[in-house]
Amino acid sequence: MTLTPLTAVTPVDGRYRRATQALADYFSEGALIKYRVKVEIEYFIALCQVPLPQLEAFDAAKFDLLRDIYRNFSEADAQTVKDTEKVTNHDVKAVEYFVKEQFDALGLSPFKEFIHFGLTSQDINNTAVPCSLKDAWQQVMQPVLDEALGVLTEKAREWKEVPMLARTHGQPASPTSLGKELYVFVDRLRGQVQQLAQVPYAAKFGGATGNFNAHQVAYPQIDWIAFGDRLVNDVLGLQRTRVTTQIEPYDNLAAFCHALMRINTILIDLDRDIWTYISMNYFKQKIKKGEIGSSAMPHKVNPIDFENSEGNLGVANAILGHLAEKLPISRLQRDLTDSTVTRNIGVPLGHSLISIKSLLRGLDKLIINEAALQADLEDNWAVVAEALQTILRREGYPKPYEALLDLTRTNTTIGPETIRTFIDGLDVTDEIKAELKKITPANYTGIYAF
Repeated sequence: MTLTPLTAVTPVDGRYRRATQALADYFSEGALIKYRVKVEIEYFIALCQVPLPQLEAFDAAKFDLLRDIYRNFSEADAQTVKDTEKVTNHDVKAVEYFVKEQFDALGLSPFKEFIHFGLTSQDINNTAVPCSLKDAWQQVMQPVLDEALGVLTEKAREWKEVPMLARTHGQPASPTSLGKELYVFVDRLRGQVQQLAQVPYAAKFGGATGNFNAHQVAYPQIDWIAFGDRLVNDVLGLQRTRVTTQIEPYDNLAAFCHALMRINTILIDLDRDIWTYISMNYFKQKIKKGEIGSSAMPHKVNPIDFENSEGNLGVANAILGHLAEKLPISRLQRDLTDSTVTRNIGVPLGHSLISIKSLLRGLDKLIINEAALQADLEDNWAVVAEALQTILRREGYPKPYEALLDLTRTNTTIGPETIRTFIDGLDVTDEIKAELKKITPANYTGIYAF
C-alpha cells in the first residue's frame, strides 16, 4: 500500500500532513540520515584542519565538494543508505559506507578510512538529532509560535478598553478588560519562550564511552577535548557535553521538552478560556461558506479550531512527558532504549504545530460581541461592592465590608437603583456619595500595564 494521507497510520503524517509537512525536512527517516551524513562530513573536514598527518595532503579546496554531499542529499541517496542498512543491520554504519562511496566517486579513496575515524554511533546520533531539533524549532516552530503571539498581542491591544465581567470560581468578580485577559497569555507565553531559548542544544562527541579512547591512543599529541568542543560548538552550532558515557545524558533535551510542555499547557489554558467565552456569547465566529457545525443541528457554529488545538496539545504533552522522563535514564554506559525513543521527537512537535495553526484559524474567526459583554456587566452590579467598601474603609466608615455583605447577600437582584439607594442611605458626605455613584461595573476595571 502506497503511503498517502489516506493510508498513513498517524494523523501527523495523514489527516494533518499539510500542516506538518515542513517538519519532514527535520524528523523524517531521510532527514535523520541527511543530518548523520552532515556530521560525518564535518567531522572529516575537522580532522583535515587539525591536521592529522595522513590528511595533510587533502586539498582544502575540495571541502565544498564534500559539503555538497549533504547539501544536495536526495531521497535516492537516502534509499541507498536504507538498502545498505538491510545488509549491515546498522543504520549509522550504513551512513559511513554511503559517505565512503561518495569519496570513491570523487576520487578521494585514499582518505576514506578517516571517515568515522575513532567514533561510535552515538557521536553521530547525539549530534545529528540536536542539529535537526534546533533547525526545526528555529525554522518552523518558532515562526509559527511568534505569529500566534503577534495575533494575540494585536487582539489584546485592540480590545484593551473593552470592559468584561471577570469570573473567579466561575462566579461574577471584579470587572476586567477583555484585552488584558488575553494579554495574560501573551505575557506567560513570552516568559516560557525565553526560558526555552536558554536551554542548550546539547551534544555528545567523545568516542565509544566518552573518553576519546581511540583518538588518544592513535594521536596522543592532539588535544581531542578541544577538538570536540570546536567541532560541536563552533562548526555544528550545538553545545558539547564534555563528560558523558557513550551517550549524551539528554538532561537538556528533557529541559527542552518540559519547556515546550509549559508553552503547550498555557495554550491549552487559552483554548479553554476562549472556548468558554464563545459559549458565553462574548465571541461569535465568522461563518465559512459550506462548513457544517452539526450533522443534526443546522444552526451550530462550533469552536472546532480551539477544540482541535486543545486535543493536539494534550497528545503532544503526553509524548513530551515520556521523552523527558525516559531519555535521561540509560543503564550503565548505555542501553538502546533511547534509539527508538528519539525517533519520535518530531511527533510532539508535529502535534504542537497542528495545534498552533488551529489556534490561529480560530483567532481569525473571532468576532467580539460587545453587547453580550455589556449585558453581563449590567446584570451584575453586585461586583461594585468591593469598590464601595474599599472607599468606605478609606473614610473610616464603621464595618463597611459587613454593610456591603448584608446588601449583596440579602438582595436577590442588585441593579443600579439598589446600589444608588444603598449609597443614599450612608452616613457620609455628599462628595463621597457622588464619588461612589460614579462607579459602575463597566468602569471599575482597574489598571493594567501592557
